[in-house]
Amino acid sequence: MKAAEKELIYDLLKKASGAATGYTRENFLGEVNFRDDEILANEISANANSQSASFFSVQIPIKANSAQDFAAAESAQNLGTTLDSIAKKISACQNCILAKTRKNVVPGEGVPNPAVLVIGEGPGADEDTQGRPFVGKAGQLLDKMLAAINLNRTKNCFIANIVKCRPPMNRDPSPEECAACSSFLQAQIHVLKPKMILAVGRIALQKLLDTSIGITKMHGKILDYNGIPFMATFHPSALLRDESYKRPAWEDLKIFRAKLLELCPNYES
Repeated sequence: MKAAEKELIYDLLKKASGAATGYTRENFLGEVNFRDDEILANEISANANSQSASFFSVQIPIKANSAQDFAAAESAQNLGTTLDSIAKKISACQNCILAKTRKNVVPGEGVPNPAVLVIGEGPGADEDTQGRPFVGKAGQLLDKMLAAINLNRTKNCFIANIVKCRPPMNRDPSPEECAACSSFLQAQIHVLKPKMILAVGRIALQKLLDTSIGITKMHGKILDYNGIPFMATFHPSALLRDESYKRPAWEDLKIFRAKLLELCPNYES
C-alpha cells in the first residue's frame, strides 16, 4: 500500500472510531509519517538481520502498517478517561454482533497502575455470566500461575481481554470484533500504564503484535509493545487440555518475573 493511501485510510478511521467510541483527541500520536509498504518491508528486514538472536531480548515492529490501529490509539486517548468511564462505554457498546448475544460485558478487573496487565482472548461462558474476566476453570488456573510469581488481581495486576463480549461457542473472535474493542483496550493500557504486559494465548499474542506467528514460537520472549515490555505465554486452557505445556509455561513465568523485578523491584511487597 502506498503512503498516500494509508494517510487517507488513517483519517477516515480516526473519524469513524472517534464517533463510535467517544474517545477523541487531536494529535495523540504526533505527526504520523506513513511510508510505502515496500519501503517498510525493506527496513524491517534490515532491522531483523542486524539484531542479536538473544532469546531474552527480541524487538518486533508493532503494527507498522496498520492505519486502523493508529486510529484506535488516537481515539483511545482522552485526558478525562478513567477505568470506570471506559467500562461504562464498553457496557453501552453496540459496535459488533457480539453485543446481540452477550449476557454481560467483561471490561476487566484489577488494580489501577498495576505492575502487570494480563491480556487474554475473550470471555467464556462463566465470564459472560458473571461479567468478570477469567473466573472459570482456566481463570482459576491463571490465578495460580500468577500467584506462583507473586502476582494477584487484587494486589498488583489488572486482567483484560482482546474482546469484551463472549464469542458464541467460545469461537475465535473475528477481525471485525477485535477491531470494535481495540479502542477500549488501548484506552485501558493508557490509563493503567502497566510496567509489563503478559499476553496469554495465541489470539492475544497475534492481535496485539499483528502477527501470524504462533504461540509455540513466540512464548517466553521479552518483546516490546509500544514501549512496554511484553511477553506471551500459553493460555491456561491449553494447559488444562495438555499438561505438557505446564513446564514451558512455568519457564516463561520465571523469565517474566526476572524482567519484572528489574523494572519494579518492590512489586511483590
